[in-house]
Amino acid sequence: MPPPRPIRLDRPAARRFLLRALGFATPFRDSAAALDHLGYCQIDPINVCGRMHDLILRNRVAAYREGDLMRHLHGEPAARPAESRTAFEHHLPDSSVLVAFPLEAWPHLLATMRTRSRRPGAWAGRLTPRERDLAPRILDALAEHGPLSSDEIDDDRRAHRSVWGAASLAKSTLQKLFFHGRVLIAAREGNRRRYDLPSRVLPASILALPEAPAAATARWLARLKVRQRRLTALKGTELRAIEDLVARVEVEGCPALYCLRDDLPLLDATASEAAGLSGAPRLLAPLDPLIYDRRVTAALWDFDYTWEVYTPPARRQRGYYALPVLAGDRLAGHVEPRADRAGRRLQVVSRRVARGVALTGALRELAGWLGLRATAISRVARGSSAAAKEEDRAVAR
Repeated sequence: MPPPRPIRLDRPAARRFLLRALGFATPFRDSAAALDHLGYCQIDPINVCGRMHDLILRNRVAAYREGDLMRHLHGEPAARPAESRTAFEHHLPDSSVLVAFPLEAWPHLLATMRTRSRRPGAWAGRLTPRERDLAPRILDALAEHGPLSSDEIDDDRRAHRSVWGAASLAKSTLQKLFFHGRVLIAAREGNRRRYDLPSRVLPASILALPEAPAAATARWLARLKVRQRRLTALKGTELRAIEDLVARVEVEGCPALYCLRDDLPLLDATASEAAGLSGAPRLLAPLDPLIYDRRVTAALWDFDYTWEVYTPPARRQRGYYALPVLAGDRLAGHVEPRADRAGRRLQVVSRRVARGVALTGALRELAGWLGLRATAISRVARGSSAAAKEEDRAVAR
């Protein structure tokens, strides 16, 4: 089938399409449906006002509760049986980005797992001699006892040069075994990972699948990028891999963009609409798929945003954990909230939004979703002791 002619859209129509294609207009019924549509959801442990994956999904999944993605992945309170699982945690190939994948991803991760186990690297590379010595004991302990965390492994040695700082040898070994696919995350207690053997985490039918050929994985990865963003720029190699699956979309002032051909009926429908989405402003996750590509976000939305959690404090322009504000079909600024769990209130460190955009409703909705008092919203100055303490505690929770 010949490629369709490039589709020309104005920027409002492109925005309307994106909002609908990414689940903002019609929520997904549950986390499984969202993963099937988007291909994956990025996971991050920092918890200032909700974790990244929860903030991404709460705007897309009907009646989504904080922690629902982890309950979908792992069950609660006990680890979910392997045969009943439909998704799992792992890293995007050739990346340290941890995501929740549907089961279809597994054969496309195997080549990267094998490569990682053979190359040097303190974070994900081959095992050191001491780690090779400890690995069989860890695997035997998992086989005997089931899911274990690193602090439940009977070994008090410390890792040498480690990206975790003063990490234990058990933690560094388990982390590498996870990158290599020899153990998987079976359950979580907060940020604490409990690992188990793959045979007790994934269905046998999935583990029996052979490693996908390199060309098939390249095609899967390129399509995954478009599934995640729905309207995105593609590299030449990515386009060649999925040229029969995508259509070119031209928007004035934007780089060449592509959508899935499967999305063309939705694109046609939104192109003819007279108005965009209405409704109260929403607070987005810092790494929401809608704004993940800074170049496209700037060109399409006139919105320049960077997640600054790892930016030195003196260079931050928006704040440690600022949430972009979506108002109708425009990105209208950002606000930096912090959950004071002990005081059951939501603190606002800073905000910068377009004139006429009221955030009270969005902040109260976020507070209620976090289990805080929806009416207890207070201001706290950036750089104050309360804000600094919250930053220090964020990763630990």
